Amino acid sequence: MKILIAGLGLIGGSFALALRDRGIADEILGVEKSDENAAEALRLGLADRIVTLEEGVPQADLVVLATPVDTIPLMAIKALNHVTDRQVVMDMGSIKAELCEVISMHARRGRFVAAHPMWGTEYSGPRAAQHGAFTGRNAVLCEAERSDADALATVERIFRTLDVPVVYMGAEEHDLHAAYVSHISHVTSFALALTVLEKEREERHIFDLAGGGFESTVRLAKSAAATWVPILLRNKYNVLDVLREHIHQLQIMRRMIERDDAEGLTSAFGKANSIQRIIH
Repeated sequence: MKILIAGLGLIGGSFALALRDRGIADEILGVEKSDENAAEALRLGLADRIVTLEEGVPQADLVVLATPVDTIPLMAIKALNHVTDRQVVMDMGSIKAELCEVISMHARRGRFVAAHPMWGTEYSGPRAAQHGAFTGRNAVLCEAERSDADALATVERIFRTLDVPVVYMGAEEHDLHAAYVSHISHVTSFALALTVLEKEREERHIFDLAGGGFESTVRLAKSAAATWVPILLRNKYNVLDVLREHIHQLQIMRRMIERDDAEGLTSAFGKANSIQRIIH
């Protein structure tokens, strides 16, 4: 299978490695707007050739869009404008409602599969790509009923070969859940990092005193703005809804601490501990 991947950073690059490792791709064509990233992707073996989207789409059996979410809708339209009934286009972005709305009336809508593998790290660029990144992680397919049966089957088969379980959701449902389990985590991490940088002016003290808990909580604050600003702004209503509830919970804890309410804090922490039943 000849595969075109637009965006050979963390997600697209890791997908390229997975496709090579499992013998799915005979050739990988890459699209990169940065000459530096293009050269790095070739050096790392993430792509065999670098092409433009317009050059690559007619050559590919599968087109994968793994660029920042604000660029995906237009790229999807451009790709669908040039595909045949034998080609498939998929994306790997973390928001779906806007994308699915933009392509909803396209004559080739059926050739598109809206996908979101639930994996990522705080790093970016081709050097962030990892082997085995998606193994055992769920991939969400949105509006699967709008995809042609053979296009959907192609993407499902690829994920199955990569040992990636598939979950099906509506686009708006996906974006709401993504705000709760992913997007708010990044907002919180960025905010905590800013809080510490504002209040603790002595950087050496941060280095000397920061333990594992602090490091794990602010890890996501190292994420690239180019990735996360578009995600937060294009999923703003869901993110704001989650943020309101998060701030409400912080205010409750603040009041309990102010009142020395040990019983209330113990009860709240016990309730919070139940999250381990869900994620482990």
